[in-house]
Amino acid sequence: MIYLASGSPRRGELLTRIGVSYQVLMPEPGMEAVDETPQPGEPPIGYATRLAQAKARAGWARLEQTALPRHPVLAADTTVALDGTLLGKPADEQEARTMMRQLSGRMHHVITAVAMIQGPLLESRISVTRVWFRALSEQDLNQFLGTGEYHDKAGGYGIQGYASRFIEHVDGSPSGVMGLPLFETDQLLTLFETGVP
Repeated sequence: MIYLASGSPRRGELLTRIGVSYQVLMPEPGMEAVDETPQPGEPPIGYATRLAQAKARAGWARLEQTALPRHPVLAADTTVALDGTLLGKPADEQEARTMMRQLSGRMHHVITAVAMIQGPLLESRISVTRVWFRALSEQDLNQFLGTGEYHDKAGGYGIQGYASRFIEHVDGSPSGVMGLPLFETDQLLTLFETGVP
């Protein structure tokens, strides 16, 4: 049994897929959210790791305010990097269009960091997956943007949705691209079961 410090239904589905019992643990209304602003010169892997750890710590702080059992808290952060530059969550349709044009016909990296905390023990793992998009036409872009799928997604797309038709090849973890790399998550689950980092 663990707590999931994420409201992402995809992450919950992935945990269920590997037989993990979990309870969603979200901040109380009014609690300060984790600041996702990149630091100057911060590399994508460092950015994702920092945010995953910050979300895990915030989840543990929330747990300590309750009478719930002190099971481990799991958090994750996914980002997209193109030529070393972060592509975050688009603010609007125009920014999503710009991002998809940048990804068109190119390879990019999807980086997901996963972190787990229980008391003083905080550990994290990183998954880096290379994803190739085919060249996208304006019709492709218009149809994709019409789905609204780009909302709240790093890089402006999700591998499990409409944009999957644009993906030529994936080298790495498909579950990592979905937001929770199951291999790395299993490593953390095993570590916390044994208590040996």
